[in-house]
Amino acid sequence: MRYPELVPGILLRRYKRFLADVRLDDGREVVAHCPNTGSMRAVNVPGCRVWLAPSDNPRRKLAWTWELIELPQPEGGMALASVQTGRANRIVEEALHTERVDELAGAGEWRREARVEGARLDFRRPGEEGRDTFVEVKQVTLREDDGHGYFPDAVSERGRKHLETLAALAARGHRAVLLFLVAHEAIADVAPAGHLDPAYAETLVRVAGQGVEVMARGIRVVRDGNGYPLTISLGKALPVRLA
Repeated sequence: MRYPELVPGILLRRYKRFLADVRLDDGREVVAHCPNTGSMRAVNVPGCRVWLAPSDNPRRKLAWTWELIELPQPEGGMALASVQTGRANRIVEEALHTERVDELAGAGEWRREARVEGARLDFRRPGEEGRDTFVEVKQVTLREDDGHGYFPDAVSERGRKHLETLAALAARGHRAVLLFLVAHEAIADVAPAGHLDPAYAETLVRVAGQGVEVMARGIRVVRDGNGYPLTISLGKALPVRLA
């Protein structure tokens, strides 16, 4: 997936959930849309370099969208993290249609936003003999001080209900998949965040034993010669720690 021409700046603050003040490299201070409803624990770091996507759409209230943040790592170096949760499904969708997720390759057309069991899951592919494949995508950006990645970054009753929906589908003979999209370059594995949402963690471990497949993939960001991000796509498989 190709980015529009991104503009760098420094994060000043995020507030009211959907707003962020950013000082661009040319000195201007702008208000950007923050397309992330979560707590953004560990990726809401004032003083860090961020990347904004501009828009000239006159119908928009804000001309900028916060896409990425560059975070210093305790072990040295910098890592990009995508804060734009709307990108997650598009990244996965692109990979599903081009069969770059080996475990999910096969015949059939993927459909978005499947309504099942009183909930809505991200993707559905009809299968033979009525055995469909359902995929729910969750973006992971929380890297704790122990160096590991975790989901969720705050209590997520909605996320827990998605797990119950996947388990119900698996019980009926469908293929049910939870796919963690790890949108942080420095995260090498994922675990349920029992220290933040014990109910979600307990449910994830339980449904994994009831036929729900849990997998994780990283991101791959390509930059130009000046270090500006150009594209973002699905990266390599990562371990999921359930024990």
